[in-house]
Amino acid sequence: MASKLKTVIHPKGDFFDLKGNHTNVRTEVVAGLTTFFTMAYIIFVNPDILGAAKMDAGAVMLATCISAAIGTLLIGLLSNYPLAQAPGMGLNAFFAFTICGQYGYSWQAGLAAVFISGVLFILLTATGAREGIVNAIPMPIKKAISGGIGLFIAIVALKNANLVVANESTLVGLGDFSNPRVLLAIIGLIITIVLVVWNVNGGLFISILATSAIAAVMQYAMQLPMGLPESVQLESFPSLAPTFGQFFNGFGELIDVNQGVGVAIFSLISVLISLTMVDMFDTVGTLYGTAGKAGFLTKEGKLPNASRALLADAIATSTGAVMGTSTVTTFVESSAGISAGGRTGLTSVTTAVCFVIAIFLSPFLGFIPSEATSPVLVLVGVMMMGGVRDVDWNDMEIAIPAFLTIAMMPFAYSISEGIAFGCISYTIIKMCRGKFKEVHPVMYVISALFIVRYILLIVNA
Repeated sequence: MASKLKTVIHPKGDFFDLKGNHTNVRTEVVAGLTTFFTMAYIIFVNPDILGAAKMDAGAVMLATCISAAIGTLLIGLLSNYPLAQAPGMGLNAFFAFTICGQYGYSWQAGLAAVFISGVLFILLTATGAREGIVNAIPMPIKKAISGGIGLFIAIVALKNANLVVANESTLVGLGDFSNPRVLLAIIGLIITIVLVVWNVNGGLFISILATSAIAAVMQYAMQLPMGLPESVQLESFPSLAPTFGQFFNGFGELIDVNQGVGVAIFSLISVLISLTMVDMFDTVGTLYGTAGKAGFLTKEGKLPNASRALLADAIATSTGAVMGTSTVTTFVESSAGISAGGRTGLTSVTTAVCFVIAIFLSPFLGFIPSEATSPVLVLVGVMMMGGVRDVDWNDMEIAIPAFLTIAMMPFAYSISEGIAFGCISYTIIKMCRGKFKEVHPVMYVISALFIVRYILLIVNA
């Protein structure tokens, strides 16, 4: 479907061209609130994960809110897309457990690596190379990315709601229905489904509020152990000082030649390639998956103003490193706002304002449990699966890479791994069939880089 998005500022003062995008202020604001509430968990989860790298939790919380606000505001104003950014899940785990754990770097050195990767992204975006990489990915893979992300966010949501749990025998299994939190998630899912099938305006946002209210009743009136906070007293306000600008102190460690020039360079390249590949394709996957869901892609599979959206992402990554948090990326939860009707950057601006307010009201956000937002993400996953109908499943040269793209996202718990398996398999299949010219030159480079990354992971294991 051809894009209907207007990316030029309207001459009559309609900055976001709401009319041209068939939307209005109310819809955009509700969409922005919906996106925020589905991703607000990152405010609490990110400090917890980065705490494993011995980072100050209060400072990380502030850095998370500030970098999310800046990145989301930039992507809304620069590209006019209803997308949101924040420190990425998976990327924060990679930072804490791989860079600062397995590789042995301090968190200051980790932030320096994140800052460098952000600068590299800015250069790649400014030269058009990053958009060129995106456009080189075949259309079937792009369609599969959307479906894969749908399954990925569904399994994340089901896991957060304890509807799906770890199982030693089968890897995953069904949660305990006697658990009040699981019961709440089921109630929330029913509410969300009813509102969606009845096409209620702002239904996703309404379901979050309704389920949160039910959670409060279950805890305080029915005395069920829901785990919501007992009070909303704001203790000492956190400071950004422990992490702000600390990336400067990490540069020396990244290029420490005392361990040998060869070892130092190899370690640095390993970290940067891993960060670059994971972030780039997490962002690309989310950007094109959500854009496809909203109908922003052209018939050729290109995204108008993609370079501006990617530039916002790159700037946000470097800004986040300065503030003191891991890689900032476009959030897949943006799909929730799009599903709620968000079509312009006004949705993003609303979400950005919410992150600013969250700095002061973070205790109150604890009253919105994950069981209230998880059902929304499950329904978003349903909506995002629609793109796979355009994949030619009868052509094995296309079907296999598309399937691997879709399957590896939830199974490997990573968007970028799904894209990696899809790109590598697509390239190898075409080469084995002697159809070298059907593969874009950039695809050969992408596949080779992914293979190099896996080799580096094996060497560093």
